[in-house]
Amino acid sequence: MAERKVRVIMCGFAGFFDSSSRASAAEMEAAAARMAARLQHRGPDDAGAWADADAGVAFGFRRLSILDLSPQGHQPMRSPSGRYVIAFNGEIYNHRALRAEIERAAQPPKFRGHSDTEVLLAAIDGWGLDRALHRCAGMFAFALWDCEKRQLHLVRDRLGERPLYYGRMGAALLFGSELKALQAYPAWRGEIDRDVLTLLLRFNYIPGPFSIFKNIRKLPPGSLITIERSAELPAPIEYWSAHRMVTAGVANRFARSEAEAAERLEALLREAIRDEMLADVPVGALLSGGIDSSTIVALMQAESARPVKTFTIGFYNNRFNEAAHAKQVARHLGTDHTEHYLTPDDALAVIPRLPVLYDEPFADLSQIPTFLLAAIARRDVTVCLSGDGGDELFGGYHRYFYGRRIWNGTRWIPLGARRAASRLVQKFAPGSCAGHKLAKLAEVLDANDPHDLYLRFMSHWRTPAALVPGASEPPIVLTNGHRPKLPDFVEGMMYADLVGYLPDDILVKVDRASMGVSLEVRVPFLDHRVVEFAATLPMSIKAGNGQGKQLLRKVLFKYVPRKLVERPKWGFAPPLAAWLRGPLRPWAEELLNEKRLRSQGIFDPAPIRARWREHFAGRRDWNCSLWGVLMFQSWLDHNPCAN
Repeated sequence: MAERKVRVIMCGFAGFFDSSSRASAAEMEAAAARMAARLQHRGPDDAGAWADADAGVAFGFRRLSILDLSPQGHQPMRSPSGRYVIAFNGEIYNHRALRAEIERAAQPPKFRGHSDTEVLLAAIDGWGLDRALHRCAGMFAFALWDCEKRQLHLVRDRLGERPLYYGRMGAALLFGSELKALQAYPAWRGEIDRDVLTLLLRFNYIPGPFSIFKNIRKLPPGSLITIERSAELPAPIEYWSAHRMVTAGVANRFARSEAEAAERLEALLREAIRDEMLADVPVGALLSGGIDSSTIVALMQAESARPVKTFTIGFYNNRFNEAAHAKQVARHLGTDHTEHYLTPDDALAVIPRLPVLYDEPFADLSQIPTFLLAAIARRDVTVCLSGDGGDELFGGYHRYFYGRRIWNGTRWIPLGARRAASRLVQKFAPGSCAGHKLAKLAEVLDANDPHDLYLRFMSHWRTPAALVPGASEPPIVLTNGHRPKLPDFVEGMMYADLVGYLPDDILVKVDRASMGVSLEVRVPFLDHRVVEFAATLPMSIKAGNGQGKQLLRKVLFKYVPRKLVERPKWGFAPPLAAWLRGPLRPWAEELLNEKRLRSQGIFDPAPIRARWREHFAGRRDWNCSLWGVLMFQSWLDHNPCAN
């Protein structure tokens, strides 16, 4: 197809709202600019600041532009009517169609440039914020000041692709794309939330709406919050809800054939990919060689007149290496392929950067190869598409069907007997890979219900509050009981991942790793039109009876032979268990030193030291649970004032 040139912007923003402030506009702009300067990696090309001293509100902004560095794209930006000022991070993929519709109005605004930000402002001006949000397709987070009503709106996209933190600090409300920007506010005082630390130990990420700091929250996906006075902080309001979406999908199931479903899915994905490939520079793709990324690359190549640039990370340990499979897919599709093999030295070089990249403790093992893959891709491209989201939408994780088999096979056994069996298996499980799987099975044998089983699958410490003296694990969206009634066990687990694991782990990992090297990653599977269509599909079409991703396979096999991609699913993680016993051991020993743990007064050292000894001796594989502690300890080293 003919390539259309558009301006691509990656950016970050920060600001504050203090209605009691007596500072001048110049002083406020300077403070907001200092906050935004912490986000230079998200936008190294341009900076801007704006303040309304009478209201006490200020925005700071950083951007990276690939085309059109003219003042017309400068932010913070004022709407055509002058009523609104915005600091916007992300992309509105359908902005051309929205602009054409706006220009057909009786009294269309006069556009100054060609940015999606200007189109969004014009849509808000003409339609109001709520209708404009419902019409936009994209990934975004933004702060919007209504000069007429004297209101601050904070908004985040439907699936949580773009981050947005906010919270009170003294008299001021702070907000921004990353925590490091909030920490640059002059009155910042960070205090570790010990209760939230238990969530990190359980999941290896911090679920929304919490952050590691007290009083600082993440705005939930699909939500907005409207603040009129900085002293008040109302609850966020959903303008789009995953709960409502999946409930509506069950009530309005796709009633046609699997072939028609595949045709519809392919059309939606191709539309999303066409929109997300728009740029005047080569657009690349992150390719693992699995079903999800191969589908995205196949459709990209079908839409492109030249070879798509694809990028893969490999491991020298064949148990973890997918690079050879990715190379075969790339060769078949005719992409311009680059691969890089990861060594322990690569990991050692990245580990010191992780606390700075992620701002708060984050312990997904694949954060290391994800960052290195982004860095390799950034040498050649500024935008990449990825296959993230396919597992959550189309039933791709082993735990979905494995969990259903366990539950269906054991729920008839009395709970007391299951508990006894669980203790027995854990006691005698060997230290091999098979023994690790047996131990994991033991942890879920005595689950009370399917949701409890899911949480145990996702938990790295069974009782994390026991490791943090005085802490109490807070309820989250996965545990507060407000879940839709879904007819299928697997569908329930997929929903839990959609509202938890996806926005708070997968998308955080990809956003921070890619933004850390100024690479924008776009996720076609998370176009809300694709997500909403997937919710209507019966499980028999969507995922199949036990393999998962049945419909995606039907689309992919039109472009790639089955034999190139049909194999067991592999995770995207390095061989960390062996590395912790080898090249990473000195680093880990220092962070897990018993005297150090006791002097910090945060953890009970005994269970941590016990797992470390078992892991190093090869009796058990505790790399995932230890990685969560290690990432917190490393983060604490970079945040010595946190307490």
